[in-house]
Amino acid sequence: MMPNYIRIEALRMLRNKRYIVFVVAFPVIFYLLFCNVLGGETAPGGIGASAYLMVSMSAYGSLAASIMSTAVPWAQERQSGWLRQLQITPLPNRTIILTKLAAALLLTLPSLLLVFLAAVLTQDVSLEPGQWIGLVPAMWIGTLPFAALGLAVGSLVPPDTAQPAAMIGMFGLAILGGLWFPVDNMPTTMQAIAHALPSFPYADIGWHLVAGETPPLQDVVTILAWTVALGAAAVLAYRRATARA
Repeated sequence: MMPNYIRIEALRMLRNKRYIVFVVAFPVIFYLLFCNVLGGETAPGGIGASAYLMVSMSAYGSLAASIMSTAVPWAQERQSGWLRQLQITPLPNRTIILTKLAAALLLTLPSLLLVFLAAVLTQDVSLEPGQWIGLVPAMWIGTLPFAALGLAVGSLVPPDTAQPAAMIGMFGLAILGGLWFPVDNMPTTMQAIAHALPSFPYADIGWHLVAGETPPLQDVVTILAWTVALGAAAVLAYRRATARA
């Protein structure tokens, strides 16, 4: 039953025009625009701007996909009564949450892979096979805390509030986390905020892998800590939502 549920969740989002525009098309468009502006400049860490931006925009797209594919649909399901229907099925509550997270992971792949493809085909970005093998799983699995955040938002707010809340969170994490502007160019206070958010260490892992370096342990620990914290928040918010239902 669980694989079918995941398939249904993924297909439903792929039919959503806002998902296609905001989290699949926009990251590729932004990547190409930024590459045309920055050209062959050297980005922080000594890597080429096109490779640096590839990580930044794929991180933005994956972050956006994981939040938007959980927050808004989950809030709509609560309002429509679909959540109550799920509760009377044989699916345990933990399976419902894990299914949502698995579907969100699937829905991050189009944005992630399309940005990578655009980088290779239009900007001649070339990495060693080992770098790709490390980069793709890291950027994919690293979206878990953002999917958990989307589930928490979808459990706590009504549908008409979930979308703006998700978009504020999506753009806030992208901008403050240094996905659009290098953190090194920010004021000291903003740099401290960026390092505390999950979006910066998520992208920083990718930037280090592209540079052929081992990601800092602090980045990995920060992502794991945010995953646990936001996962717990998602579970608590879900229990609250089901109690009200």
